[in-house]
Formats: sequence, C-alpha cells, structure tokens
Amino acid sequence: MPANSTIDGGTWGRLGLLSVLWGGSFFFNGVAVRDLPPLTIVFVRVALAAVLLWPVLEFAGLKLPSSIAGWWPFIGMGLLNNVIPMSLIVTGQTEIAAGMASVLNATTPIFSVLVLAASGDERLTMPRIAGVICGFAGVVVLRGAMFAAPGETVGMTLCVVAALSYGLAGLWGRRKLAGVPPLVAAAGQLTASGVMMAVLAAAVEHPWQLPVPGIATWLSLLGLASLSTAFAYILFFQILARSGATNVMLVTLLVPITAILLGYLVLGERLGAREVLGALMIASALLIMDGRILRMVRRERPTTTP
Repeated sequence: MPANSTIDGGTWGRLGLLSVLWGGSFFFNGVAVRDLPPLTIVFVRVALAAVLLWPVLEFAGLKLPSSIAGWWPFIGMGLLNNVIPMSLIVTGQTEIAAGMASVLNATTPIFSVLVLAASGDERLTMPRIAGVICGFAGVVVLRGAMFAAPGETVGMTLCVVAALSYGLAGLWGRRKLAGVPPLVAAAGQLTASGVMMAVLAAAVEHPWQLPVPGIATWLSLLGLASLSTAFAYILFFQILARSGATNVMLVTLLVPITAILLGYLVLGERLGAREVLGALMIASALLIMDGRILRMVRRERPTTTP
C-alpha cells in the first residue's frame, strides 16, 4: 500500500506511542548509566534487540544475508545508526540530563537535510535553509553559559555529533539498503551492531569485571532493548509505510516531551527557561523545514479577486 501524505487517527496514535518508546530510551539510559558504563549499555541494547527481532524475521519468512559481501551494507548502517550515535548519546548522558539529550537529538532532521543536500540527493530549498538556521540557533541558546560547565559542554557536543551520525545513516540507508525489507534492515543492522559493540565493550570496559547492577538497571536494559529498540523499529516502519518519511519525522517533535517528563518526574531532572526556549526553537525549525507552517499560512491566506 503506498504511503499516504495525510495522517489518520491510527497513525497519530502510532506516532504518539513511538515518541514514548524513543523518549523512554533517554530515561532508560539515565537509569542505566548510574550502574554501567556507556559501551556496555549500548551492547546489551542492540544485541538483545537483535535477538528479539530474529524470530519476527522467521515468522515473516524473511532471512538475513548468507554471504559476507551481503553484510557490508548492514555493517555500515549499524555503525552510523547504532554504534556511533548510541554510544555518544549514552556517554553524553553521563554529563547532561535526559531531557537535554533528547532535545539535541531532535536536531537529527536538520543534519539529514544538510547531508542530503551536500551529497546532491536533495535540493536545499529556502524553507530548509531557514529551518537549519533556526535549528542551530536553538542549539546555541541551549549551550548558553556552558563555558562555565565543561562537562555539560562535552555532553552536549557528543549528542550533537550523534545527531550528525544519524543524518549520515539516512544517506547510507537510502543508497545501500534501498529495496531491502524494513524488518531485514532493522535486524541486520542490529545484529552487526551487536558484534561491533561486543568487541568495543570488551576491549574498553571489560564488562565481566563490573559489579552486578541492581534490578532498576536490569529493567532499564530490558526496556531499552525490547521497547525502545526492537518494538520501536517495527512501529517506525509501520508508520513509514502508512504515511511516508515526511510524516514519520514528526516523532522528533514528540520525543523530547516524553524524555523531559520522565526525567522530571522520575529522575528529578530540571529544565530552565534557556532549555525550554532552545527546545521550542528546534521544534520550530523542524516545522519550518517540513513545510507545514508555510502550507497552513497559504491555506488560511484570503484570496482576492480583481
């Protein structure tokens, strides 16, 4: 069924649920980093999510590549879409709040626009240029007085670089995974990511030497893998098939709301006026690039007849 440019009630419900699942990942990270180092968290997340998706693939009658050559696209996607950004975000969350990390992650579409324009795949239109400027202005506002807090500056920088990696992943997926069934793409990249993260975590953090984490951390890891990764991927591709890539990106506006609320209510995090203003500017940037605001203004503008 071709993707629809409009959003029905069912799709809005899926978008809301997906925002909770992805927003929850920042909350789960915030709990897990209290007991475990970043690379170990990411390893458990992607490896367990891959294992959970394997039976879904089998049930759907789909299979992963059987040759080494067939795995290269998934290795590249896993590196850009999982290994690099997830590791950077979790490391960043050792210095900044979950809500702040989620707001910075919402700049992913901004970087996607720049990456696709630089590659020649898409044209950089005036609304997109305006959105990019507004989005980066929001990041500057968020950074604010961070010069006095080096740790927070590093944490924010890592999250911004993670957003850039997600943008590069979009280009890689468009060029290398075109025509690959969505479930195969999800399971393939997570499987490749699990192998890479196993090597990284073992070499850097020696997880087998770490103290056994508490029950809250175990539950957070389970939530990260099953809800925020495996199930979220399935839901994401359902929305993509129903309403297209433009509409599914609306979830980036909703994710920070969930992350900020969970951080505030459960983790005791606080956001000041500067953070709220920066978040609103980034949200406005995404709406400007999407073109919805311009289309609404054009529809509401009264027409005059000579």
